[in-house]
Amino acid sequence: MSLPKWTPERTETLVKFVGDESPVSQETVAGAAEALETTPRSVASKLRKMDYEVELANAHAHRAYTEAQEETLRTFVESNPGEYTYAEIAKLFEDGAFSPKSIQGKILSMELTDLVKAAPKPASVRTYTPEEEAVIIQMINDGAYVEAIAEALDRTVNSIRGKALSLLRAEEISKMPTQEHTKSENRKDALAELGDLVNLTVAAIAEAIQKTERGVKTMLTRRGLTCSDWDGAERKAKAASAAE
Repeated sequence: MSLPKWTPERTETLVKFVGDESPVSQETVAGAAEALETTPRSVASKLRKMDYEVELANAHAHRAYTEAQEETLRTFVESNPGEYTYAEIAKLFEDGAFSPKSIQGKILSMELTDLVKAAPKPASVRTYTPEEEAVIIQMINDGAYVEAIAEALDRTVNSIRGKALSLLRAEEISKMPTQEHTKSENRKDALAELGDLVNLTVAAIAEAIQKTERGVKTMLTRRGLTCSDWDGAERKAKAASAAE
């Protein structure tokens, strides 16, 4: 089964669902997956590509909803319209077995959000001033990278990306700004910065660039590099020959 694509609208929904949570918990990942009708793996992958820190998948076991639980939740929400917030429902439902984010995701997927009581909001504070929004729009139209915009406004890359999504949705910009440097590039640079790898072991390289030994072997093979105990060039050549 093919998964739905990450359109700007779906991405914006994900950003709003996650909010300022960092690292993003597996409960939140699962809730977002419920809401967006995709898999937790797809959500986690998308978040990591957007430079969010995501809790490891095995950090907490996520409880899936049974059909009976889903029906019970639906009945509860429909029988108490506007009476409870997500957090309150989470406390009352199944003895608190599901987090508020998980409950929110499930209710969103069931299209019952209008029946949930809005949580009290702190005093509204405008995140960006009209002047800052104008700067963002101008810099995006001029082709500026996300990092440059973030530096100009003293904001985080994720914050600028979230604001850009809102501007795109409002049709105030025609495209999302691109990111100049990605995490994958940083990892590749870290390996290159080690210089000559001939006298280094896989274990030493893994420790230096903070990756697993298996990950280092994959990188060496993909790039045809050789260290003291792993001949990535030979393995890459063998793989190429086998593919012919």
